[in-house]
Amino acid sequence: MPPLSKITCIEDLRLVAARRVPRMFYDYADSGSYTEGTYRANEADFQAIKLRQRVAVNMEGRSTRTTMVGQDVAMPVAIAPTGLTGMQHADGEILGAKAAKAFGIPFTLSTMSICSIEDIAEHTGRHPFWFQVYVMRDRDFIERLIDRAKAANCSALQLTLDLQILGQRHKDIKNGLSAPPRPSLANLIDLVTKPRWCWGMLGTPRRSFGNIVGHAKDVGDLSSLSAWTAEQFDPRLHWGDVEWIKKRWGGKLILKGIMDAEDARLAVNSGADALIVSNHGGRQLDGAPSSIAALPGIAAAAGKAIEVWMDGGIRSGQDVLKARALGAQGTLIGRSFLYGLGAFGQAGVTRALEIIHKELDITMAFCGLTDIDRVDASILLPGTYPT
Repeated sequence: MPPLSKITCIEDLRLVAARRVPRMFYDYADSGSYTEGTYRANEADFQAIKLRQRVAVNMEGRSTRTTMVGQDVAMPVAIAPTGLTGMQHADGEILGAKAAKAFGIPFTLSTMSICSIEDIAEHTGRHPFWFQVYVMRDRDFIERLIDRAKAANCSALQLTLDLQILGQRHKDIKNGLSAPPRPSLANLIDLVTKPRWCWGMLGTPRRSFGNIVGHAKDVGDLSSLSAWTAEQFDPRLHWGDVEWIKKRWGGKLILKGIMDAEDARLAVNSGADALIVSNHGGRQLDGAPSSIAALPGIAAAAGKAIEVWMDGGIRSGQDVLKARALGAQGTLIGRSFLYGLGAFGQAGVTRALEIIHKELDITMAFCGLTDIDRVDASILLPGTYPT
């Protein structure tokens, strides 16, 4: 494997992760629903946007620092909530949270994580992090999750709205996705070729869903977990549930999964602090527009009443800059972070953040600006970006 010093882009990390992570977990992260058209468009639509290069501009004193829901950040990037992160690398959520803390950006823990809320708090010295939650049928479980997040010093709650039902991901079905992997012949053959991953998993007790097993009613082991999960995502989710969660939480609330201007206006009316333009990484509604294509219209509909962020397809600092230019106060990265984690653990996450930050800083300078808070659509070539 190449040394970290030779890793120059997120694609380099992806290639290493593909060799080091068992196939079912790599495919879980690196796939979309049905034809994967929206998943591919998330990246491709960024590439179509062109930048205006400026010259003879003083490039000294550059700063990528800004804020996301009032929190100071080293760059307008946060780590997105990703399920099964601890199956990309042993203790993956802990390692990602530690890397994010050291770099100065927010980390979001998924409800469907392998490491628990309490694990993250313990291993980061109770450093503030964000927690992502779904609306589930078991409201008592949700309330207890929220109380655990408060006790762990979480500074914002991220409510995912686009997972009432699951989009079909063909690769997960074909691979027989489970955590930990079932001991089928195909899985055992694959694991033999991933000794680094196996060694890491042997060294940790965290191999299941830490926020659920032992906490949810009637879920004491993996055999009962799958049935519980299939039944719990609530298809009756409505805006009244958002208001209930905001009141129950009492702190900063972020709504993830907004892809329509009308829903953006409803998000504003809900009293949330931020919304995330997101198609769930192309993993839910295949045929939906890319996140970057939807961003300008949603930003216009939301106005200044709520912070607008986006995720989906961000693989470089240039993508972050383009999103910022089109109205995103902040961005979130999922796969870019997971590739780094799967490839090199915590050091790989740090390398992913370094790559994105350096590209963001240098590209901003070539576009004639030195302050991220001054970036707008004027840095983009007219006719190449969505309006």
